[in-house]
Amino acid sequence: MQRLDAYDLAALKIVYRCLHACLPEQPALMDSQLLQDLQRFLQRRTGEDGVDVSTHGEWARWLAAD
Repeated sequence: MQRLDAYDLAALKIVYRCLHACLPEQPALMDSQLLQDLQRFLQRRTGEDGVDVSTHGEWARWLAAD
């Protein structure tokens, strides 16, 4: 298995957005280690890009950008 940093960042953002969109129908995803690891990884990357993840709008814009 590859580490998350071995994958294309744009693809990881798409996967995260898809998983996050499924939360209402699949609430068990909220507690999944995969979603938590992916979110933590992406939030670390936002820091490298100077994005404040505590501001939902900035986080959402960064996730939507390719």
